[in-house]
Amino acid sequence: MSELSEAERRDWLRLARTENVGPVTFDQLIQRFGTAGKALAALPELAQRGGRRIAIASEATVDKELARGAALGARLIAACEAAFPQALAALDPPPPILWARGRVEILDRPSVAIVGARVASAAGQRFARGLAAELGQSGQVIVSGLARGIDAAAHEGALTTGTVAVLGGGVDDVYPPEHRKLYDRIAEEGCVVSESEPGRTAVARDFPRRNRIISGLSRAVVVVEAELRSGSLITARLAGEQGREVLAVPGSPLDPRAKGTNDLIRQGAALCEGAEDVLRALEGLRGFREPDRGVYTGLPANDPGDALREAVAALLSPTPVSRDEIVRATGAAPPAVFAALVELSLAGRCDLLPGGMVTSG
Repeated sequence: MSELSEAERRDWLRLARTENVGPVTFDQLIQRFGTAGKALAALPELAQRGGRRIAIASEATVDKELARGAALGARLIAACEAAFPQALAALDPPPPILWARGRVEILDRPSVAIVGARVASAAGQRFARGLAAELGQSGQVIVSGLARGIDAAAHEGALTTGTVAVLGGGVDDVYPPEHRKLYDRIAEEGCVVSESEPGRTAVARDFPRRNRIISGLSRAVVVVEAELRSGSLITARLAGEQGREVLAVPGSPLDPRAKGTNDLIRQGAALCEGAEDVLRALEGLRGFREPDRGVYTGLPANDPGDALREAVAALLSPTPVSRDEIVRATGAAPPAVFAALVELSLAGRCDLLPGGMVTSG
């Protein structure tokens, strides 16, 4: 991993901001072409093969984003650069870029996420605040999402020891507005990060991506309070998929905010009654090291052909299926099938999902 030149970073951002280029498609394109510049040059032909034209992010668009980030004092870090958090770089695939405002160096310190209900009980907030403070004193950075309730309490407990706020909107999107003072302290003493461009206001579809970063930055995720349908449970699920430890705080069966956490314990999450439980879980990870992402070298960029591309498209449905299953069903070489999927994705005919899954577009 090495630093990109300014021109290479602009290409990297243009590719990340191009229509239909999500993290999986981005990763496949970089693996295939080696550089963002070469991938950008190939995009029109690839999308046309898939069945439509594509709107590539303009240089003016990325220049505006870079200027807005610079005005905030934020830093853009590409997934291939040494400053990119190692825990995120090891994800399959990593977010292509990350905007960071504050002390970027704490992103590589050992971290624990604390998440939970927005409409949290006073007892739940007190527990989250105290847990964050104790874990912070033990050397852990606390990661959360700046939301009301448990998130805010966790950040407050870790302000003096180190905390990271992951936002769904841009790094300047303070929500809820009453957290402005908390945000300012985190930006000064901790770090605020986001995949989204500065100036963007978060919408519903941004929060699953945010949750993936919260869990990805952390070695363990603690859920304090959560109803059965809760974004915190999504974060816990993502943490499990990423190989992170998942812990839950038990609660009264009479409180709807305990149903989600109690269900997590029922499904195998570790029980958390205090910092010692989290530290004990982390002790089992002693010596664990995130795998290296390696170097992007570029793979052959052959045209998979219309016949294979349409055969792959015919196998897709709204039900997620692994790319390996598509390979088996077609009997074609994996690189050719992956190339066909990228072209279909660029044309909006399929969605490439983390974990090697794919659905129809």
